[in-house]
Amino acid sequence: MSENFIEIKDLRFSYINDLEEPPVKTEVLKGVTLNIKKGEFLAVLGHNGSGKSTLAKCINAINLPEAGGVFVDGMDTLDEDNLLPIRQRVGMVFQNPDNQIVATIVEEDVAFALENMGVEPAEIRRRVDEALKTVGMYEYRLHAPHKLSGGQKQRVAIAGIIAMRPDCILLDEPTAMLDPKGREEVMKTIKLLNSQGVTIVLITHYMEEAAQADRVVVIDGGEVVMDDVPRKIFSQVEKMKELGLDVPQVTELAWELQKAGFDISTEIIDEDECVEKLAELFGK
Repeated sequence: MSENFIEIKDLRFSYINDLEEPPVKTEVLKGVTLNIKKGEFLAVLGHNGSGKSTLAKCINAINLPEAGGVFVDGMDTLDEDNLLPIRQRVGMVFQNPDNQIVATIVEEDVAFALENMGVEPAEIRRRVDEALKTVGMYEYRLHAPHKLSGGQKQRVAIAGIIAMRPDCILLDEPTAMLDPKGREEVMKTIKLLNSQGVTIVLITHYMEEAAQADRVVVIDGGEVVMDDVPRKIFSQVEKMKELGLDVPQVTELAWELQKAGFDISTEIIDEDECVEKLAELFGK
């Protein structure tokens, strides 16, 4: 059995605009090849329009390849019989939690998909409680979702996915609409799930979030242009800037110091490490 949970082979995908006459075809993914291992935490970066959300929808079989292929746990997304099993293995969390919340009470929302899947009521109860505890929202189980903060709503949306017990969760800019506290809550939840063996694919434009992943893939113009561990990606500050992307603030600081002639590596991606290096550099 392959250790890769998701295999993407020379994937091409285009959107067709039927409103134009003749219809206009825009190629969004231009031959993407990418393997994602079981249990990996992968961050996907790219400026708006680079194709990263389209790629996520191809993994979840919302979009189907025009050429090439996408295989989830060995199952081809082009085979219609695989649609349900693929979506049970790969859950998707979107940018706006309001688009995913369907019920008027938190626990009913988390139970919604399970009821549709025909899970036994006693098992639904168990899974809903477990999922809400995992995301730290159990005490809010009888609350109305619309009264929650953005971060809390997003955690409820994630609980709804966790309750389905997927092997992999795709998150498409899940923190984009949240304040820093909400972002931190969601990232903590993502890392906890990953530590429990769930494969995570996080699409984000927050470099500090991507720095916490095992591996970072950068997409530009529908192609994979960088693929490495966060340190190696973010230390290439100039290349990232050329691609219209930022780097974590601490990496940027190290880069500016290096340009000013100080002996400091740009492979710094977290604050504690930065403090340590600055202390070495400038004495205590």
